[in-house]
Amino acid sequence: MFYSLTLKKEWAKVRKFIRINGDKGSRQANHHQMILFKEAATLKKYIGKNKESGKKIGFVPTMGALHQGHLSLVESSKGKSDITICSIFVNPTQFNDPKDFEKYPVTIGNDILLLESNGCDVLFFPAVHEIYPAGTSSPIHYNLGSIENLLEGKYRPGHFQGVCQVVHKLLDIVTPDFLFMGQKDYQQVIVVKRLVELIQRPVQVITASTFRETTGLAMSSRNLRLSEEQKQLAAGIYKMLDYIKNNYTAFPVPDLEKHAANYLITHGFAKVDYVAIANAETLQPVTDSRNNEAAVALIAAFVGDIRLIDNMIIAG
Repeated sequence: MFYSLTLKKEWAKVRKFIRINGDKGSRQANHHQMILFKEAATLKKYIGKNKESGKKIGFVPTMGALHQGHLSLVESSKGKSDITICSIFVNPTQFNDPKDFEKYPVTIGNDILLLESNGCDVLFFPAVHEIYPAGTSSPIHYNLGSIENLLEGKYRPGHFQGVCQVVHKLLDIVTPDFLFMGQKDYQQVIVVKRLVELIQRPVQVITASTFRETTGLAMSSRNLRLSEEQKQLAAGIYKMLDYIKNNYTAFPVPDLEKHAANYLITHGFAKVDYVAIANAETLQPVTDSRNNEAAVALIAAFVGDIRLIDNMIIAG
């Protein structure tokens, strides 16, 4: 109920700035105007017509509460695609904690203004029943291998099945040539690449660098729930990732992981799910920095009741 009420208030702010599919004419002449689709069928028809004329489609899937990181993906898509489509859909099947779903930030008014002013061509903004007309339970189990049970998969059981469920449906609707994702969700990018292989879709997954605040804190929609004091504290995650990178070959891997976890706990973090140094492709644990394998450091930790994740390539 809270989500739907918030949505209605946000929607009222921006109705005049966009053209909704089905509107006659333009609301602002001689001005780039984003088209908004709520129905999958009409969006597919629009995409089909454009593909017939040889146009390439770039796709940026999001859950809203947009920030500069998302907008950088839109910019990347514009540079590589003829038409850039962004989706905003808070997917209920990837939240293993219902309270987390309920508290997820809703800023659709600001999101639409940001997308429109940054030259996004199309926004797909479906309701839950549009994505899951037969309900949210999935008849498909995606064989993701061991990565499903590591790190995020271990602490958020079922999360990646939910991610695959919605990305599969979105890819079937949008049929993009390019799919743009951010490095902040490092494990999710690997999972989506695996999904693309499993369902055999001809889409190129393109990963963009993480955008950060001046403190080093990775930009995230969840940051909207942090106070200014908590944001300063949360920058400790970046500090520890940087520490691990700079000391990767100086200390044993377990010592680096332990030092970082202890630092976070003693500097105001409520809980640390993991500090891990892993193979950059498989996310299997790295045991020795002398192995010369590509490696990534990953952290998941809580500031209050807000769970934050971040990562940094540290070798290779």
